[in-house]
Amino acid sequence: MRSRQRCDSERSETLSSVVEVTGDRHRERLLNRGRRLEAATLGWNVVGVFVLAYAAIQARSIALAGFGFDSLIEIGASIVVLWELADINAERQHRAMRVIGAAFVALAIYLGVQSTVILTVGFHPHHSPVGIAWTGVTAAVMFGLAFGKAKTGAALGNPVLRTEGRITMIDGILATAVLVGLVLNALAGWWWADPLAGYVLLFYAAREARQAFGH
Repeated sequence: MRSRQRCDSERSETLSSVVEVTGDRHRERLLNRGRRLEAATLGWNVVGVFVLAYAAIQARSIALAGFGFDSLIEIGASIVVLWELADINAERQHRAMRVIGAAFVALAIYLGVQSTVILTVGFHPHHSPVGIAWTGVTAAVMFGLAFGKAKTGAALGNPVLRTEGRITMIDGILATAVLVGLVLNALAGWWWADPLAGYVLLFYAAREARQAFGH
C-alpha cells in the first residue's frame, strides 16, 4: 500500500515537472514572438522616419510631419517594450508605460499647435505621391503587427505589450487618416484635410497618453 502511494506521489511530481517545463517553454516562445514583432515594428518605423521626413518637407504637410513624429514615438515605444521584455517585472512595466505616455503628450502638443497655425494662416500643402504610397502600405503593415502583438500580449498577460499593440493599431488608423487627407488634397484640392488629419492624430495621441498614465 505504501509502495503504491509512493509511486503515485512520484508520478504526480513527475507530471508537475513536465507541465512546468512545458509552460516555461511556451512562455519563452511567446516572449520571442513578442520580441520579433517589436523588432519588425522598430525596423519599419526607422525606415518610415526618413521616408516621411522627405515627403513632409517636399509637400510641406503637417499630417505627414505629425505621422513622422508618431513614427519616432513608435520607435521609442518599441525600444521600451524590448527593454521590458528582457526582464519582466512590475517596476519596469510601470516605467515603460510612463515613458510611452510622455511621448504621446509631446506628440499631442506638437500637433495641436501646428494644425491650428496651418488652419489659421490657410497654408496649402502640396501633393505627395510618396506620402500616399507610404501611408497606404504602412496602414496594412501596422494592422497586421497590431493583431500579432494583441494576441501575444494577451497570452503572456503583459500590459506593456498589449498597450504597445494598441499604439501600433492606432498607427494603422492614423496612417489611414493621413492617407485620406493626402488623397482629398490631391484629388479635390481640399487643403484643410491635411491639418484636419493632424487633429485626428492629436485626439488619439491624447487618449493613449491618458491611458498610459492611468495604468
